[in-house]
Amino acid sequence: MRAPARLGAAQSMNERVLLVEDDVRLGEMVDDYLRAAGWQATRVATLSAAAEAIGLNDAVGRGPGFDAVILDLMLPDGDGLDLCRRLRAAGNDLPVLMLTARGDPLDRIVGLELGADDYLPKPFEPRELLARLRAIQRRRRAGAGPGQVLRFGRLEVDPAARQARVDGEPRTLTGYQFDLLLAFARHPGRVLSREFLLDAVKSSGDAQDVYDRSIDVHISRIRAALEDDPRNPRRILTLRGAGYVFARSQDS
Repeated sequence: MRAPARLGAAQSMNERVLLVEDDVRLGEMVDDYLRAAGWQATRVATLSAAAEAIGLNDAVGRGPGFDAVILDLMLPDGDGLDLCRRLRAAGNDLPVLMLTARGDPLDRIVGLELGADDYLPKPFEPRELLARLRAIQRRRRAGAGPGQVLRFGRLEVDPAARQARVDGEPRTLTGYQFDLLLAFARHPGRVLSREFLLDAVKSSGDAQDVYDRSIDVHISRIRAALEDDPRNPRRILTLRGAGYVFARSQDS
């Protein structure tokens, strides 16, 4: 396995990743690879140890400052999806990169619906894992350029805080989902194809393939977070065969 090129100290030396993987050989390989790339990796093998490391058992549930979690779905004491569910239920927006050896695409869809930022099927090339992890972090760090809050009726999209609010109340979105929402908010009233949206997210470092239909899952999660009635959306509308459009006027 080729060692990765090291990043500049200012970019990665202070970034911490929690690796939740019970396969000792794979865990050691990924651990070594991440450390060679300048990440501070902490490796655990169970859901209970991961929850303790993140701080989900604490009242605040924020943990000791991890920047991302690499999460295997099949663990000795349960399903990694349960940890993702608990994270998001606690209001924790810690980026999650799922690892799955399962062949069923439904597992990936469920993971994305529960708030995972990205997924990587096993077996994988370590360089791709590192690229996806860096992409998640670039999206997290990337502001929105100008810090002006974008307002659409009751909805506010705050690029500087990377936060969406309805009636002043913050709504939980992953970094990937916020970037999609921001792309919509910057182009209100325009029909945006999936290709356009994926290109917009790629500009902040996304590594997903342009044909990845998981974007539909993320949009459904955005609707669930922002719409009063997600089954009858009034903010992000679907135009069959064309893509999506973000409504300029939003009174509800």
